[in-house]
Amino acid sequence: MEKENLNRNRIAAVRFTAAEYNLLVKRFKATTCRQMSEYLRKCLLNKPITVNYRNESTDEVMLEIIRLRKDLNGIANNFNQSVKKLHTQRQVPEFRNWIVDTENQRSELLEKVEIIQHCIEKAAGKWLQ
Repeated sequence: MEKENLNRNRIAAVRFTAAEYNLLVKRFKATTCRQMSEYLRKCLLNKPITVNYRNESTDEVMLEIIRLRKDLNGIANNFNQSVKKLHTQRQVPEFRNWIVDTENQRSELLEKVEIIQHCIEKAAGKWLQ
């Protein structure tokens, strides 16, 4: 049994226009191939090519969710500070101020939760189409 020679020593030259080459490079960059020669070989020999796919419709939703997460983290931090302060208060007027502050934070939190629900409904609508 002879061992198969895996060295590639045959060359096939192909010329492209600038537009064709740019399209080729664009398609190559969207794949998992590490080298252009690997990509071309797979194309020419009808082998499967794995292409990276990015769903750009979710970008806007993800950015909004990231912003909302930052806002919610800030609100949660403020709420935790308020609760810690509550444990240190001993007089009734201080409780009244705390209650007003807490109610404002609660209202803000509920507004953010409504925005999140709207974003999730919007994203679900896109994904279910």
